Amino acid sequence: MKVLLTGGAGFIGSCMLKRLNEAGITNIIVVDHLGASDKWKNLEGKDFRDYFEKDKFLERLEGGSLDGKIDTIIHFGACSSTTEQNATYMIENNYIYSKRLAEWALAKRAKFLYASSAATYGAGEIGYSDADDITPKLKPLNIYGYSKHLFDLWVLKNKLERKFVGLKFFNVFGPNEYHKNDMRSMVHKGYQQIKATGKIKLFKSHKPDYKDGAQKRDFIYVKDAVELSYNFLEHPNKRGIFNIGTGNAKTWNDLAEALFSALGIAPNIEYFDMPEVLRGKYQYFTEADLGKLKKVNSSHKFFELKDAIKDYVSYLENTPYL
Repeated sequence: MKVLLTGGAGFIGSCMLKRLNEAGITNIIVVDHLGASDKWKNLEGKDFRDYFEKDKFLERLEGGSLDGKIDTIIHFGACSSTTEQNATYMIENNYIYSKRLAEWALAKRAKFLYASSAATYGAGEIGYSDADDITPKLKPLNIYGYSKHLFDLWVLKNKLERKFVGLKFFNVFGPNEYHKNDMRSMVHKGYQQIKATGKIKLFKSHKPDYKDGAQKRDFIYVKDAVELSYNFLEHPNKRGIFNIGTGNAKTWNDLAEALFSALGIAPNIEYFDMPEVLRGKYQYFTEADLGKLKKVNSSHKFFELKDAIKDYVSYLENTPYL
């Protein structure tokens, strides 16, 4: 396998890089944007053939210098900030860049696996089904979700779900996310809060149907997310757009209590008002419909949330890297 891995120094991408190495795959070209962050540390100890910065990479790829050197594209690179306001940047970076990679893959007959997002579901008004006839009806709440949704729609309009694999990641957490600043999971943020203050801060609920901290998310450990993704590489006949979650939503209180338990500390949760700018864009409930995924991979056993957080804390107490 000759792999192009975009976002390969990022959170899920670098964990995928490790999984590829564990399978004996090292003929990998990594593409990312390292900038001034510590993200480069996610590449330490990993085996790959070459690295390119993303800004000039498409021109190199489309210019033909890598012809014959890639047969599989894993496109995990994107701006994943749900608070980014620059729509022009998001569309260029997440939609147009993805489309150009996909068109190259088609022209060169390369396999194409890409990251979508549960942010495409918006407030979940019509549920969280990844059925192809439901996807055009979705209404994302922010430009990040919309940029991902646009590419899913492009795939479907061109009937490429028969050739590609799209992965709608839900709330992924785990090692190698430390560089994501505000986009880090609440497990990582909460760990640091508890270490510094002995307590964790969660948003109050601004809907009467939900108590404070009782908003729900489908939290999935990065090890599960990567294993599910790798399964599609092992079985290239399995194609389509799939939810990548556990199918079992948990509350933020559940997450906080599991984190305190992993640290051996009595729970101490403080609730505070959600910023006004987020209130109309906040998902109070997400839960992946896994009916479609289970038809192609029914054997995967997920980490329980408590066990996943305990495993993650073992990294945070020693090293944040996987």
